[in-house]
Amino acid sequence: MEPPPPPHRHKKCRTAEAAVPGGEEEEEAKDALISLPPDVLDGVLTRLGLRDAVRTSALSRAWRRRRARRWPPSTASSSAACPGRVRSFSAYVDKLTTRRAHDWILVLARRGVESLDLASPIHNHLAVHSSVFSCDRLAYLNLFACDIPPLPPGFAGFPNLRSLTLDHVWLRAGGEYQLEEIIENSPLLEMLVLSGIFIDGDDIINWVIRAPNLQHLTICSPNDYGWNLLDLPRLRSAVIDLWDYLGGRDFAEFLGKLLHVRKLHLFVSYQPSNGAKILETLPCTFDSLKSLKSLKLYMDFCELPAILTIFCLLRNAPNLEKLKIMITDNEQKVEANGVFQNAEWTGGMCANLQIVQITRISWLPNEMSFIELILSKASLLRTISVTHGDKCLMSNEDALSELLKYKRASPQAQILFKEPDNCDEHGGMVRIQSLNMGI
Repeated sequence: MEPPPPPHRHKKCRTAEAAVPGGEEEEEAKDALISLPPDVLDGVLTRLGLRDAVRTSALSRAWRRRRARRWPPSTASSSAACPGRVRSFSAYVDKLTTRRAHDWILVLARRGVESLDLASPIHNHLAVHSSVFSCDRLAYLNLFACDIPPLPPGFAGFPNLRSLTLDHVWLRAGGEYQLEEIIENSPLLEMLVLSGIFIDGDDIINWVIRAPNLQHLTICSPNDYGWNLLDLPRLRSAVIDLWDYLGGRDFAEFLGKLLHVRKLHLFVSYQPSNGAKILETLPCTFDSLKSLKSLKLYMDFCELPAILTIFCLLRNAPNLEKLKIMITDNEQKVEANGVFQNAEWTGGMCANLQIVQITRISWLPNEMSFIELILSKASLLRTISVTHGDKCLMSNEDALSELLKYKRASPQAQILFKEPDNCDEHGGMVRIQSLNMGI
C-alpha cells in the first residue's frame, strides 16, 4: 500500500523559514564538517554512494546545496541527452524532476545504458517509466523508493543483468509474478537484493525465485509475499530477515533451499504471530547446511524460540567454522540453563567451530550457559570474543572470573574481551584483552 503523501508546503512558509535572521548561519555552525575546505567536502561526496550522499541533506541546507551541485538535474539531463553511448547513469529524483526522469529513461533505453541507479524521497517515490524494461543492456539496476510499473507485453528480460537491487519499492497486486518473470529472464543474475518490498493485495501468491547463476541473495521484508526458493546451485551467501517467518508455512523448508550457502546472516529475534512452523518446533528434518562456514545471527537468549533455533541451525551446519551472534534483547523471560542446553546438544555439533563472536552480551544466565557449553564441546575452538551491552547483570570482572572457571575442550581456546567504547559502529575489534584459558 502506498504511504500517505507528505503534507503540502506553501511557498511563503518556506520563504519565511529561509528569511529567519541568522537561521542558516546557526544551522551551519552546528555542522562542524561544513567548515572544511570545499575540495575536501566534494571528496566526501565523491566517495559516497548516491543514497548515502542524498542522506547528507538531513545535516543542513548547505549539504543539500552541495549535493545538488554535485549531482544537479541539469547534469543528469545533459548526460542522458549527450550523443553516443551512456554506460552509467545515477540520479536522485525529487518531485520537481520526476517528469524529466521519464525522459531520461526513454533516452537511456535507446543509448544502451549498462548501469542505472535511481533514488527518490521515501515519501514521494518515483513512478518509474515502463521503458526501463527496454534497457536490455543493463548489467546493474538499483532502484530506491520507486513505483515499479507492470511489465510491457512481450518483455524479453534483461539478458545481461548481473545485479538487481530493489529497495523500498512498490508493486501492484500480482507483483510477485512480475518479480518472478524479471528474475527468471535475467539468466546472468549474480546478486539479488529485495529489501522493503511492498506489494498491493492480501493474498499469498505461489511464486519462486529461480536464478541458476545467483551468488548472493538478500531478502528483508516485514510481510510474507510467498517467498519460495528454487534452483540456486551457485548461491554462496544470503541475508534473510523475514519478520513473519513465512506466515503459516515451513520456515525450515525455506532454509533448506540454502543448501550451498557458505555465509548466512539470519534474523531470528521476532516472535511468530500467526502459528508459523518455525525452527524450534521441528525435528530438524530439512537438508543440512553442509556448505555453511560462517553464520551470523541477530537473536537473544531471553526466550525459547531463538535459543532452540540456534541449536537447530548448529545441528545442521556440521562444517561451521565461524559463529557471530548479535544480541538484541537483555530481559530474560525463561530459564534455559546448562542442563537444558546440554540436552539440545547432539554428537558432531560444532566439530569444526573455531571462532565465536558475541556482541552486546548482558551476562544473563542463559548467555553464560551457552558460552560454557561451547567451551566444553568445541574441540577446535580458538577464540570467543565478547562485547558487553549497556545493561549487565554482573560486573565484567565477575563475569570474566566465572568464564575462566569453565572447562574447555580445546587447549588453544582464548577469550577476547572488548569494551563497547573500543568498538567501531559495526562491532569490529579495536582493542582487546586476551585471557588464556588455563586448565
